Amino acid sequence: MNLPCYITVSQARTVLSEMGIDLTERQVKRAAEADIHGRRKLPFFIDPIDGRLKIEKGTLVRIYRELQIEAEKDAQH
Repeated sequence: MNLPCYITVSQARTVLSEMGIDLTERQVKRAAEADIHGRRKLPFFIDPIDGRLKIEKGTLVRIYRELQIEAEKDAQH
């Protein structure tokens, strides 16, 4: 079993960049910010110890992978 690896907003930007998804820091921060209904575009949460936004690295990668798979399926129809 792999332990979860929680990363910050800036680390998430680095992970995405390594995947070929180059975003500005502001773009990633906007995806991490809650809207008026308290929802976020990506499942970041506030770390109860240091108060910073975090996301599980595997979750971030999985979200993009699932979107790619869905796009590939849509393109085949």
